Amino acid sequence: MIEGKAAIGETDMPVNMQEDALELAAKALDFFYVNDATEMARFIKKEFDTTYGPGWQCIVGTDFGSFVTHCCGYFIYFCIGSLAILLFQGFCCSRS
Repeated sequence: MIEGKAAIGETDMPVNMQEDALELAAKALDFFYVNDATEMARFIKKEFDTTYGPGWQCIVGTDFGSFVTHCCGYFIYFCIGSLAILLFQGFCCSRS
C-alpha cells in the first residue's frame, strides 16, 4: 500500500474520496508499469466514473502542467514518488 508514500498537494475532496483515489492509485501501480501512465489514468478514471458518476478526468505522469476547471469538492492532486496524479470531475452533475 502507499500509506506514507503519497503526498497530497491540493484537494477539496471529502476524505473518503481522497482515500479511494489513493487506493486506486496503489492498485494501478500494482497492475501497470509506471511507464504505462495512460493505462493507469484510464483505470483510475473509469473506477471513479463508476463509483461517483460520469465526467471524471485523470492525468498521470512525471512532468506536466495543468490549469483545469472542476466541480467544487471533486479535485485532487497528489504524488507518489516522482509520479503525479491529477483527478477531477470536469463538469457538475446534479447531486442528490
